Amino acid sequence: MQKLTAIVLISILSLSGCVFPGVYKINVQQGNIVTEDDLKNLSEGMARSQVHALLGSPLMLNPVDPSREYYVYTFQRRGGDIQEQRIIVYYEGDEFSHYDARLLEETPAY
Repeated sequence: MQKLTAIVLISILSLSGCVFPGVYKINVQQGNIVTEDDLKNLSEGMARSQVHALLGSPLMLNPVDPSREYYVYTFQRRGGDIQEQRIIVYYEGDEFSHYDARLLEETPAY
């Protein structure tokens, strides 16, 4: 009986080491950091290359519909919930038309 208790106790202690509270978790950010000020600098009729110079390269391109480009940014603080910001830039031909944005309240990267 004492052997079984010792084995169970050792098993519990070894498994609890896997979730030691002192483990350091890093912040993870991915994608394009685009601020509201960047979006204010966009004006209708800008060339696609000018939009790319201002916002950077889009994270996703739609191969079927080249009139849209997607700028996505995700941030995860120390293993917590993932925060996401999405911006869709619309073009008519090769000129900027408008955008739809769901921005984060604050950009955690700064």
